[in-house]
Amino acid sequence: MATSDRRLTTIGTPTASGGAVRSALAHVWPPTAVFVVVVGCWQWFVTATGVPAVVLPAPADVATAVLATRDTLLGAASVTATTAALGLVGGVVVGLTLAFAMVGSRAAAAVLHPYLIALRIAPLIAIAPLVFLWIGDGVLSRAALVTTMTVFPVAIASVDGLRSVPREYTDLARSVRAPPVRTFLRVRVPAAAPSVFAGVKLAAALAVVGTVVAEFLTLQSGLGYQLFHTAEFLQTSATFASLGVLTLLGLGFYLVPAAVERRLDWG
Repeated sequence: MATSDRRLTTIGTPTASGGAVRSALAHVWPPTAVFVVVVGCWQWFVTATGVPAVVLPAPADVATAVLATRDTLLGAASVTATTAALGLVGGVVVGLTLAFAMVGSRAAAAVLHPYLIALRIAPLIAIAPLVFLWIGDGVLSRAALVTTMTVFPVAIASVDGLRSVPREYTDLARSVRAPPVRTFLRVRVPAAAPSVFAGVKLAAALAVVGTVVAEFLTLQSGLGYQLFHTAEFLQTSATFASLGVLTLLGLGFYLVPAAVERRLDWG
């Protein structure tokens, strides 16, 4: 009888997988509904006004362009994704290194902070000629440009998080005579993780933007090149197709660190 009761209780209790599915649907359906409404209004506007396709193509034309150029778009997206990923990894590594140094040493903070701000103020298009001169105009040079864009948000967010750790946490570590390095790694870093991930998510979005700008400057490959090439020849449907793929790529770059943050459950 007890076994039957347990079975009935198990059947009547929502499973973890079911809860995860409902949670995912709750996050997905609102933007999906808005997307459907926007596409519907877009289609209605194009049909009602008769606007030329070269000015504003219908959603069906964009879908056709996606299917017709899917191999080209996938190849360009892979180049852009590779460049953005390399630049983002570089920005995260350099940004965290600078943040740790600035939090651990007041002298390092006094020296590095103005240069970090100067790096953020300098426009990418002004730095690009020097980077292309030193490294070339391939994927590595474009990734280096992306790194310059992503260092700042990671470093600043990490510094703010590491400095805003509740004092009682560090006092507790000091009371048990924990070494400074252990206190930093076991107390400060986990407590600052939400701020760090906020900077990484912002950097992930900027990585895609920076990659497209770099591809505009080199005009060799990637989605940035596709956007420029199709717009130059007034292939508006193909331009919208490239823009759609680029948007999805940027969304994916943002969602990856967001998913890692939820997985780690820093709470």
